[in-house]
Amino acid sequence: MPKIVDHARRRDEIAHVACQVVASHGFEQATVARIARAAGYTTGMVAHYYDSKQDIILAALRLILRRIEERLTRERDSGEANLLSVLSEALAVDSQRFTECAFWMAFWGQVSADRKLKRLNMWVHREYMRLFARCFAEHWPEWQGRPPAVRDQVLRSVVTFIHGLTAGAVTSPRDWPAPKQIEQLRLQLQLLRRWAAPQRAGARDRQTTATGRSRPP
Repeated sequence: MPKIVDHARRRDEIAHVACQVVASHGFEQATVARIARAAGYTTGMVAHYYDSKQDIILAALRLILRRIEERLTRERDSGEANLLSVLSEALAVDSQRFTECAFWMAFWGQVSADRKLKRLNMWVHREYMRLFARCFAEHWPEWQGRPPAVRDQVLRSVVTFIHGLTAGAVTSPRDWPAPKQIEQLRLQLQLLRRWAAPQRAGARDRQTTATGRSRPP
């Protein structure tokens, strides 16, 4: 009998190896031939599944997003179901997540010069915002009671903070061990929770009135 090949699994395997190659060698050096060698396949075999390097990169992006979504949304025991533990899944706290974050950095380095990659990056950003909004809705009890503008600002702040934190962890891993990353995220969430509290909004209004500046519409 002919050997049954799981083509979906093989596509994911090639995409996974592409993540590792990009993370280790950079975007430009991650050629189809190098990815094929690292996966243990010929370039012809890889070409059977992907038409171009950009197709492989897109598959790698989708694979990483799928893995992040699985980690962020997996069922947890009640004791560990809190916003900090959930969002910590997006940090470079182990070898797999370090590789994913290193891949993102290499990808972002190419975005400004490539229109197609810019569009991909916009899609990635929307997916990140969607995932993080779901996390806040599920694990921050007061979330739905905050005004939409406040929720949007909190989301943007958290996504920006995590991007910066993971970039630091990738470029200076000795300075950013996992416990330190998680502690910094805890402090950031604490600050945002205080900022988003209704009494803080009232204090900002009073300060605006005291300084004579008009409130935005």
